[in-house]
Amino acid sequence: MPDFEGVVPAIITPMFADGEINEEGFRAVMEDNIQAGVHGFWTAGGTGESVLLTDDENHRIARAAVDQNQGRTKIIMHVGAQTTVRAARNAEHAARAGADAVCAVPPFFVRPGDGGIVDYYKTVAEAADLPLFVYNLPQATGVNITPDLMRQLQDNVPHLTGLKHSAPDINDVYNFAQMGLRVFTGMGRMMLPALTIGAAGCVDGPPCLAPELWVAIWEAYNARDLDRAEEAQAKASEVMDFLIDLGYIGALKTAVGERLGIETGDPRPPNLGATPEQKVAAREAVHRLGLAKVAKAA
Repeated sequence: MPDFEGVVPAIITPMFADGEINEEGFRAVMEDNIQAGVHGFWTAGGTGESVLLTDDENHRIARAAVDQNQGRTKIIMHVGAQTTVRAARNAEHAARAGADAVCAVPPFFVRPGDGGIVDYYKTVAEAADLPLFVYNLPQATGVNITPDLMRQLQDNVPHLTGLKHSAPDINDVYNFAQMGLRVFTGMGRMMLPALTIGAAGCVDGPPCLAPELWVAIWEAYNARDLDRAEEAQAKASEVMDFLIDLGYIGALKTAVGERLGIETGDPRPPNLGATPEQKVAAREAVHRLGLAKVAKAA
């Protein structure tokens, strides 16, 4: 299997109306994505609501992902937590479950400075003994992983393989790639331009709704067919637009449920669910854009 690259959906965690995890629904989303040709999964990340799940729930998701995948793609399991001990335990479990790599946000309540962040990632990586991906999401964590900090991580964390870069500065995609890291853009609208400056692929939530659109970008780009890649990026961006306009995660869960005819539930509080009007609009968009795998209910 190729190294970490390509389209890696940040998969949702489907739930029932009572908030319990819908494992069969999770497996259905995975299988739909695998059949569309994705190259891996960013499992229980931000879109997967990992920090709102219990450790037992995160561990259940890791086991289900590995079992459903059966080695067909790469499973990158998010293990980040507010404490180093908890993150390391999650990393150890991910390795036992059979994940291919772990990823983690930096500490996001206590912010220990660069030295503390390096120690955190070193401990997490050693607990898993797997490739490590940093999750750079300063909009949520308040911590920006800069190139200078990443160099410190490279010097001290041998397991470091790459990162998901969701920070606004796309220039750092180029800077990180020049450091020899596997850089995934965390912005689905930016997959094509990011590839042209060294990105290894894209990790974002919307591809788990329409994986075929992002796979088309990847395939066209690698075939050196820029016109086709631009057309595919425009279609993918249209999906991004309606999800963001409708509040993102609540709309995404609703839309994935409509695509596959499964129960996906609302986001777990304190995330806000989609309003009834937003849900109607999300379901209509799935059919308008030709994304549905099941017929629209009468």
